[in-house]
Amino acid sequence: MKLAYIGTYPPRECGIGTFTQNLTQSMLGLDKNGVQQNEVLVVAMDDNHQQYVYPPEVKLSIRQDQQTDYLEAANFINLSGSDICILEHEFGIYGGLSGVYILPFLHRLNIPIIVTLHTILDSPSYNEKAILKEICKMADKIVVMSQKAILFLTNIYNVSQEKIILIEHGVPDIHFDKQKSKKEFKLNKKKLLLTFGFIGRNKGIETVIKALPEIIKKHPQVLYIVIGKTHPNVLRHNGEEYRNYLQLLIKNLHLKSHVLLLNEFIDENELFKYLSACDIYITPYLNEAQITSGTLSYAMGAGCAVVSTPYWHAAELLTEERGRLFDFNNSTELAKTLNQLFDHPGTMKKIQANAYEYGKNIIWPKIGKKYIHLANSLLAFPKQKLEKKETVIDLMLLPPFSLTHIKRLTDDTGIIQHAKFGIPNLKEGYCLDDNARALLMVSMTYKQKKDFNALELMPIYLSYIHYMQNKDGSFRNFLSFNRNFLDKVGSEDSFGRTIWALGYLIGNAPNDAYYQTGKLVFFDAVPYFKELKSIRSIANTIIGISYYLQTNPGDDGMTEILKNLTYKLIDHYDNNHSNDWKWFESLLAYDNGILPLALLHSAQIVHDPKIIKIGMETMDFLTEHTLKDGSLSVIGNKKWYVKDGERSFFAQQPIDAMAMVLMFHQAFLLTGQKEYLNKLFTSFMWFLGENDLRMSLYDFETKGCCDGFENYGINRNQGAESSLAYLISHLTVLQAYEEFYQSNDANTSEKDRAL
Repeated sequence: MKLAYIGTYPPRECGIGTFTQNLTQSMLGLDKNGVQQNEVLVVAMDDNHQQYVYPPEVKLSIRQDQQTDYLEAANFINLSGSDICILEHEFGIYGGLSGVYILPFLHRLNIPIIVTLHTILDSPSYNEKAILKEICKMADKIVVMSQKAILFLTNIYNVSQEKIILIEHGVPDIHFDKQKSKKEFKLNKKKLLLTFGFIGRNKGIETVIKALPEIIKKHPQVLYIVIGKTHPNVLRHNGEEYRNYLQLLIKNLHLKSHVLLLNEFIDENELFKYLSACDIYITPYLNEAQITSGTLSYAMGAGCAVVSTPYWHAAELLTEERGRLFDFNNSTELAKTLNQLFDHPGTMKKIQANAYEYGKNIIWPKIGKKYIHLANSLLAFPKQKLEKKETVIDLMLLPPFSLTHIKRLTDDTGIIQHAKFGIPNLKEGYCLDDNARALLMVSMTYKQKKDFNALELMPIYLSYIHYMQNKDGSFRNFLSFNRNFLDKVGSEDSFGRTIWALGYLIGNAPNDAYYQTGKLVFFDAVPYFKELKSIRSIANTIIGISYYLQTNPGDDGMTEILKNLTYKLIDHYDNNHSNDWKWFESLLAYDNGILPLALLHSAQIVHDPKIIKIGMETMDFLTEHTLKDGSLSVIGNKKWYVKDGERSFFAQQPIDAMAMVLMFHQAFLLTGQKEYLNKLFTSFMWFLGENDLRMSLYDFETKGCCDGFENYGINRNQGAESSLAYLISHLTVLQAYEEFYQSNDANTSEKDRAL
C-alpha cells in the first residue's frame, strides 16, 4: 500500500509536524525482519517563506499562501500511484482565510481521504465552520482523538457518526529510568514539576508560578521547568512579551531558584528523559477549548502523574485515577493539589502507574496499526458510483427559496446596493443596476410562485427605475440614501440591464398598471438603443427586446432594432475570433455568459442560422474554459483572461455564475437537449460550494448570497447584486426542472396516443 501524507513536517518546529512524522513511521508496516510493507510519501507545508531541508520521504512542499502549490500537489499525489491520502488538519497551517486553500486540494484528489482533526471548535466563526464541514464532507473517514470531538462533529458540524473513528494521540515508545534521568540532569535532590510545548498566554504558566510560594513552604526542593519556544504566531505579533512577563513574575515572587524557562524545541529522546525525571507534569491551560493535547498524551505515555485544568481532552483522559484536575487560573487550588500529592507519595505512585498502563496502549506502533487497518478497510470497500439520473437537477439540494434578505435590503426608495455582511450598508445608497435586477427577480418570482411578497416589492423597483429616467429617455444610475442624484447619465451596462428587466415585465406583468408603466419607460428609452457601444449593454438590451417581442411579435419596428443590435454583436465576434479563440473580444472579462445568451434569445425571433451558430460556438468556447472537473470555475475579475495569457481565478462573482445558468437554460429551450440542464445545475451549484474554493456563497442564516471569493477566501458581504444573482439562478433552476419534466410528460402522452 502506498500512503500519501500532508501536514507540517520536521525540521519545521511544530507539534503537528512531529505527529505527522511519527504517524508516517508507524505505518511503514515493518515485518519481523524489519522490511517495510508500505511505501510512504509526504507533502510538507512550509510557512511564511521559510525553507526547510526535509528528509527523503518528503517529495514535495507547499508554500502556505500559494494556492497554485495546492493544486500542483493534488496532481502530484494523483499521479504518484498513492492508494490513500492522510491529511493532518489544524487551523493555522493552511493558507487563505481559515485555511480555505486546502479545500480545492481535497476536491481534486482521486483517492480515498483520511482526515485527522487536531482542533474542533465549539464556537467556530462562519468560515471555520463552513470549511470544516466541507473537509468532513470530502473525507472518507475522519479521525478524532477524544469522545468530546465526536460529539462536536455530530452536533455542531452535522457529520455522520459512521464517518468518524476515534484513534488516540500516539506517543513514542521511549522509556528511561527515573533515577538515572534525574541524576543526568542533576535533579536527584529535586521534586520536579514540568510543562512543555510552545509558549503563549493561553498556556497559563503564570498560574503555576503563582502557586509555587505556597508549595515551597512545605516542599522547598520543588523546581518547575518549562520547556518550549514561544509560539511562532505569538512571536510574530507580540515578540517575547509573554516570556518577559513570566520572567518579571518569577523575579517579583523571588522564585529564580525554583523556576527554569528553557527556550528550546528539544527532540523526543531528550523530552522523554525530562518526562521520566519529572514527578508531576502540569498543563495549566486557561480555558476548556482544547479538544486534543499532544503534550498531555506524551506525559501519560511516559507514566507521569498529571495535574491539569479541566480542558476537554484532560477532563476526558484523567478519569479513573489517571491524574488530578484543578480549576482554571486557580493558583490556590493548584498549590493545595500539588502539596497533597507530595505529602502522599503512595497516591502519586498509583496515579503514575495508572497513567503508564494507559500509555502502553497508545504507543505509536499500536496507533499506526489502527491507521493501517482503517486504510485497508477503505480500500477493501471502495465507494460505489451512483447511478446516473436522467438529469442531475436535484431539488433536494436547493435551500428553500426566500426573499428575506431582499426585503431586508429594500426600503420605500429601492434596494440598497451594498451590505456589510448581511446588514444593509446605507452609506452606499442605491443603483439602477440592482433595482433593475430586483425588478426582474420579483417578476420571475411572482410568475412562478404567485408570491405576494414579490408583488409588494415590484412597484418599489419599478418606481425607482422610473424616477431615475431622464427626460431624454436615458437613465441615471446612482442615488444617495438621502435621495440625491450622484450622476447625470449612468453606464451603458446599467441601461441594458434595465431594458432587460422592463422587457421581461412587459411580457409578464401581473396587472395593467405595471404593464403600462413598464412599457412607457421602455419606449422612452428606445432612441438610445442605436447609440449603444458596450457589447454587454447591447447583449442585455437584446434580451430585453426579445422578451418584449415574445408577447408583441407583430412589432416590426422593434424586430428590426433587434436585428441591428444582434448583427452589431456578431460584428464584434467576426472581428475578434480565430480558430482557437471563438469569442467577441480579445479577453474573457465579466458577465461573459450574457453574450452567447443574447444571441440564443435573438435566434428565437430572427431566423438566421448564423446567429444560432455563433451563439452555440461561443457558448461552447466559454464552457470549455469555465466548466471543468465537474464544477464551474468562473473567470476571476482580478485580472480576467486575456487571449494567450493566464486566466485569473480570484474575484469570482455571482453575476458570472448567474449568466452561465441563464445561458444553459436558453440552450435547453432552443435544443431540448438535457445535457444543457446538467450544465445549468452544475453552474448553479457554484453558489452552494461546487466551486474552486469548495465553499458555499449562500448564507443559510441570512438567506443572502456572499459577494464572491478572493484569494483569501469568501467575501462575506452580501450585497444586492450577489443575492439577486443567486435568486434569479434559483428560479431558473426551478423553471428548467419543471420544463424538463413537462416536456417528458408531453412526449410520453404523444407516445401513448400513438400506441
